[in-house]
Amino acid sequence: MSTPESLVPSPDARVSPACGDHRRRRRLPMAFLHHLNSIQEWNRVFLLVCAAGLVIDPLFFYSLSISAGRLCLFVDGWFAVSVTVLRCMADLVHLVNVYLQLAAGPSDAHYTPSPASAVDGAEARGSGAPRARGYLRSKTGFLLDLFIVLPIPQIVLWIVTPAMLRRGMTTKVMTVFFISFVFQYFPKIYHSVCFLRRLQSMLGYVFGTIWGGIALNLIAYFVASHAAGACWYLLGIQRAAKCLTKQCVGTTGCRIEAAACIDPIYFGDSVASLNGERRSWAKNLNARATCLDSSDQFDYGSYRWIVPLVTNSSRVEKVLFPIFWGLMTLSTFGTIESTTEWLEIAFNIVIVTSALLLVTTLIGNIKVFLHATTSKKQALHSKMRSLDRWMRRRNMPVEIRQRVRQYERQRWAAMRGVDELDMTRQLPDGMRRDIKYHLCLDLVRQVPLFQHMDELVLENICDRVKSLIFPKGEIITREGDPVQRMLFVVRGHMQSSQRLRDRVRSHCMLGPGNFSGDELLSWCLRRPFVDRLPPSTSTLVAVESTEAFGLDAEDLKYVTQHFRHTFVSERVRRSVRYYSPGWRTWAAVAIQLAWWQRKQRRTLTSLSFVRPRRPTSRSASMEEERLRLYTALLTSPKPNQDDFAA
Repeated sequence: MSTPESLVPSPDARVSPACGDHRRRRRLPMAFLHHLNSIQEWNRVFLLVCAAGLVIDPLFFYSLSISAGRLCLFVDGWFAVSVTVLRCMADLVHLVNVYLQLAAGPSDAHYTPSPASAVDGAEARGSGAPRARGYLRSKTGFLLDLFIVLPIPQIVLWIVTPAMLRRGMTTKVMTVFFISFVFQYFPKIYHSVCFLRRLQSMLGYVFGTIWGGIALNLIAYFVASHAAGACWYLLGIQRAAKCLTKQCVGTTGCRIEAAACIDPIYFGDSVASLNGERRSWAKNLNARATCLDSSDQFDYGSYRWIVPLVTNSSRVEKVLFPIFWGLMTLSTFGTIESTTEWLEIAFNIVIVTSALLLVTTLIGNIKVFLHATTSKKQALHSKMRSLDRWMRRRNMPVEIRQRVRQYERQRWAAMRGVDELDMTRQLPDGMRRDIKYHLCLDLVRQVPLFQHMDELVLENICDRVKSLIFPKGEIITREGDPVQRMLFVVRGHMQSSQRLRDRVRSHCMLGPGNFSGDELLSWCLRRPFVDRLPPSTSTLVAVESTEAFGLDAEDLKYVTQHFRHTFVSERVRRSVRYYSPGWRTWAAVAIQLAWWQRKQRRTLTSLSFVRPRRPTSRSASMEEERLRLYTALLTSPKPNQDDFAA
């Protein structure tokens, strides 16, 4: 009988990961998630670098200044060097991001990596080339990233501006600056917005907190105010340079080159000596009074506040005052004056329109964020008021009311008003199981009882555990009551107390990693099985606010029946005996009994020369008899050896 060729695997064929080992299928996605977290952190850092780049570019405008002593325009050399270095650092981060997107393949920041690509390393590495080609062809990919790192402001500042100033083109310098700024700045804004949208679509959020979203909106508003203030400064210094040029043209023996300093880039050191023409222009009191001393002699329009700023030697004041103007103007929808010059009118129209859009967007976003912050608190207060009215109507004691209020507050503080069970209840079973596996696996592994169990057993346990919160002083289990669930402490401490005889009790403290209710484990493994739940051998009280995972009796019965071979292993038996509060108390009493017996024997041996030695049973003290009784009482509740038999 011939076999179809499609059913015969070739020698080079690889086995599908879905048919591989269960452990391998579970471990690789965890490593992939850690790698994905590092990518997300880099994306957040790169987003902040993009915002920093939007702040750095307008700073180039402040390198232009007017010398009050020489009445000429120049470039502040040291400020220009500082801004250029900052811009180069931001461009370097952009280039690193471009390299990562071309080289990392599945770790591309522009693409959401598929979890299936993490199953096989070769398959993941093979998908890097198509992703790189997609990045190169994307409209918001390689070409846009390459365009925004072009050194256009540096070229204009260090090459174009000095050449134009030497020719006396003072007013056109600002025009070239403004055009080059707009030519690259708006694509930068588009690039940052696209990257932000991709980050939100990939993660669902950016920084993961509501206050992070508010801070992001405030940063955007600050960047807009900074850019508007820088443009206002540039156009204002252009108006001042225009005034100086006009005064120079109206002065006999003054050429327009005198309005530009003889050293276009000034570093604060000695300058070249002035000739007669520039010296006479520097002493022109009429030009100084008209253009620089006051804004009333020349029609500055909306730039009248810029007059004392263009000659200010303080770089900090020169930067902060335009930012203040931008914040004030954008917040008040542009209550500014204007002349009839078309460029100034267009600038004011853009400012007013942008102010309207930015303020309404900012207020709307912050309102949404604040509503998301306060809505849960309002829901908590509403629930607390309803509970108070109900408890008063039922005439409940004050102590019970306080316990209920304390529990609700602690539950809200731990869950932040989010009901995880309600959120995951409507999800598909596989998705819900993976979510609980991700949330509970690390915590379940901290329990020593589960450290030697297989991944499949832990997955079934994670699927059935429930998160529980107990306020301080809450009695969780009473001695003698049926044990409803096993508890695994995650955070906080519980006190397990057991009555030995009369008023004597033993106490044991349970912390993170400890468990209680191991009577259920013996009950589930008992053969023949008894339906009646076992009684609790101790009283469990929460010493402080405690978080724990609970595994109900039916769920524990399901797990032990399906994975009985795991729970009857020698390692699990030893873990149960070592960490069980009942076994620990029994062992402590047995050790004390042995110590008292040894001490009694040594005492009798030392007194043997005084009186004949009597049998140990007759010379037992009252403490020894009491310890014997305690041991007899504690021996009964300990798990039976046969319960763990396979």
